Order: sequence, then C-alpha cells, then structure tokens
Amino acid sequence: MASEKVASSRNSALDAHVARIDRQDKIATGVLTVIVGLVILLVVSIIAYIVIRGAGRAFAPGFLTNSYNDEAMAGILYQLWDSFYLLLVTLVISVPISLGAAIFLVEYAPDNWVTSAAKTAIETLSSLPSIVVGMFGSLFFVVTLGWGISIIAGACALTMFNIPILVRTIQQALEDVPRSQRDAALAMGLTRWETTINVLLPAAMPAIVTGVVLSAGRVFGEAAALIFTSGSAPARLNFASVNFLSPTNPFNIFRPACSLAVYIWRLTSEPTAGSTEIVWGTATILLLCVLLFNVLARLLGKFLSRRLTAE
Repeated sequence: MASEKVASSRNSALDAHVARIDRQDKIATGVLTVIVGLVILLVVSIIAYIVIRGAGRAFAPGFLTNSYNDEAMAGILYQLWDSFYLLLVTLVISVPISLGAAIFLVEYAPDNWVTSAAKTAIETLSSLPSIVVGMFGSLFFVVTLGWGISIIAGACALTMFNIPILVRTIQQALEDVPRSQRDAALAMGLTRWETTINVLLPAAMPAIVTGVVLSAGRVFGEAAALIFTSGSAPARLNFASVNFLSPTNPFNIFRPACSLAVYIWRLTSEPTAGSTEIVWGTATILLLCVLLFNVLARLLGKFLSRRLTAE
C-alpha cells in the first residue's frame, strides 16, 4: 500500500509538472503569435496606407513615362531612371569589392588583430548615420576629388552603405558551405583559389544573389546621402543624346541626378500646387520597387538553389 501511494504521488507530481510545462508553452506560443501578428499588421497597414493614398496618381497614364515638368501630367520618368542608374553604378562598384573582402576574410585572412580590426571597421561603417556618410561623401568625393555633385559621387557614397551589408552576407554564405567540400577539393589537388572559384562560390551563389538583391532594395530607397552627393534638383534628360559628356545624357556619370527618395524629400520641403499627389504617387512607386526587390531576391535564391544543387 505504501509503495502504491508513493507511486501515485509521483504520478500526480509528474502530471502536474507536465500540465505546468504545457500551460507555459501555450502562453509563450500565444504571446509570440500576438507579437508576430502585430508586426505583420504594422507592415500591412503602412503598405496599405501608402498605396491607397498614392495609387490613383501612381497608376495614372503618363505618370511613369512623363517628365516632372510635363504640363499635362507631371511624371517621374527622369527620377525613376536616375534611381535605377544610381543603383546599377553602386552595385558595379560595391559587389566586386565586397566579394573580394569576404573571400579574403573567410579563406585567406589570418586570425590576428589585423583581421579583428578589419571586421570592427566593417561593422562600424554599417552603423554610421546616412547623413554623416553624405557629409563625408560631399567633402571627399564632391570637393576633394573634384567630381562635383554627380552620379558617381552618389554611387560611391551609397557604396559605403552597401559594402558592410554585402561583406557580411557573402561571408556568411561562404562559411555555410560544408567544410567537407573544401577538404575534398584541396585533396584533389586544387589550390585554395581554384577551390574558392570552382567549389565555394557556386555553392554559396544562391545566398550571395539573395543578399545582393536585398541590399539593392535598401540602396534604392536611400535619400540622405544622395542629397549631399548626387543632388536634389530634378534632371533634364535627353535619351536621344549620343554625347556621353553632356549634362543631359542619361548615361553620364558626372551629371547631377535626383532619385525617387530624394524627389519625395524635395517636394515635401518645397511644396507646390499639386505636389502632395505627386509625393504619394512617387512613394507608392518607390514602395512597390522595394517590395519587388524582396520578392525577386527570394525567387532568384530558390531558382539558383535548385539549379546549382540539382534538386
């Protein structure tokens, strides 16, 4: 009888313990679900508010194809072009530098104070306020190097934002490649460089591409750094121009440019008749472009992962 009472007591205590753990798990799950729901609700609310306010203007005929000074329908053609062109020039500069830095830190850098200093510098650069980067870009790229207010100066300033993001992304992608693949390639007689080019980079490419596209979305929406470097006045472009040194040639990297984000800032700082509708329409287009970058990043990542892993 005594043993049965002891066993019954133990079972009751165990049942109470299991019930308490189950109750705590349900409470934690409920709290986390509410937090995630609030985050999703906040994001959806912001997107819905902007789209509702600006959809009428953003999808109006001519808004994407007309210039800002069109009398019939003021559009954002030049600003849209400048945004994508600035992004392209920024990626051309930042991706090779970030790729080389990440490969060096993962595969070649010795574990000493120099490597630690380099990693600290990269982390510090990623935390700098955009307005500070813009001021530095204005002093160095615009004044010291003599480039003036130009696309190349703005792209170099944006590169300072992009490099830390890309270096961390590429570094993480390379480190996630199984060590066995490195060892197998080296055992077959490949050099470390050949192993990096032929084994590591193809395996890490889906994550690298995803990181590049996501960083492009952040660069695309940057404004503060560009105000001081590439300018805020809307450009006057001539797409028929063949003189690449002309200030109206769209491909001239030494001409001023005005991105979508900067254009929004300019219109809100110097409001005119009808500028409110243009601001919300431009904000809608900018938001849709950033969302497109995020969707494209995931689609490209999945596609490359299936293609390169043969799944």
